[in-house]
Amino acid sequence: MDFHILGPLEITAADGSVTQGPGALKQRALLALLCLNAERVVSTRQLTDLLWTDNPPRTAATALQVYVSRLRKHLLALGADPAVLATRAPGYVLDLGRRHELDLRRFESDVTRAHQLNAIGRTAEASELLASAIALWRGPALADVRGLPMLDDLGHQLDEKRNSAHELWVETELRLGRNAWVISEAYRLVADQPLWENLYLYLMVALYRSGRTADALGVYNTLRNKLVEGLGMEPSLRLRQVQRAVLSRASWLEDRAALPLVS
Repeated sequence: MDFHILGPLEITAADGSVTQGPGALKQRALLALLCLNAERVVSTRQLTDLLWTDNPPRTAATALQVYVSRLRKHLLALGADPAVLATRAPGYVLDLGRRHELDLRRFESDVTRAHQLNAIGRTAEASELLASAIALWRGPALADVRGLPMLDDLGHQLDEKRNSAHELWVETELRLGRNAWVISEAYRLVADQPLWENLYLYLMVALYRSGRTADALGVYNTLRNKLVEGLGMEPSLRLRQVQRAVLSRASWLEDRAALPLVS
């Protein structure tokens, strides 16, 4: 059985079928919180505070026991190991063991390994791992339980991990000289997040290396206008340095070893 929180909450049952998890919001939120803390005990107090946003009713402890009992039955019906949701003082733990997997855990493992591979020059392997890690995402993390403020915050934190991984992937592809892919992917990403400065930086370099100097400068001007008009600020120092390098056709822009361009 696999648990998926990188998108709407889903469970892949033992028979391979995919379900959206428990129907009640509080039960889905409980499962999401346990997934976020997989292999770690979450206290009853923590769970009640999170599920009821720091204002739990007097019956919260009893209600939590009911939610846990129903969640256990739901997981067992899908073929989970009976010990996957364990009572362990002072609360509960999602014990994945060897039979269960969590997409977040695989994502973090793949990204960590990609960093290691990049550090020793195995760039193509790093890119493959990053592609695999990002493919695990099906939308914003915890998308269907963000009605609870704490889970909304945690979901945004996970989304930032995806952004960091995506940025590393684009940089890695640029190291490999795959400029056409970088241009396409960077344009797609900044369309959704129009102030993502590091992506503009990689886009400028990829355009320049593709013989599109005017487009590279146009990208810089587009971002600068957005920053100045919307926020009253100039682009980062590194972006300004790259813009000057493009204008002067600096030789280091063609050097793949000059990366990383951001730190």
